[in-house]
Amino acid sequence: MPLTPAERTLRARLAAHASWASTEDPSERAKRGAAGLLTKFEREVDPDGELAPAERRRRAEHKRREHMTRLAFQSTKARRLRATK
Repeated sequence: MPLTPAERTLRARLAAHASWASTEDPSERAKRGAAGLLTKFEREVDPDGELAPAERRRRAEHKRREHMTRLAFQSTKARRLRATK
């Protein structure tokens, strides 16, 4: 039987709390995650590695900001939908 959306959310929260509970240095883990995300965006904006490092970083930073802004926009829409129900 498939899980409902609410059950999937709870399962994800459980996993996240368990993971962070076993993390010795949360700030180091967060730094590594942020660096990994920026590396992902660098690959997206320059898949062939042809740009200068400074230009690749600049574009990747804008790609990161685009990603975060999109998440904020989706969150706003979801909150508005929940409020109207």
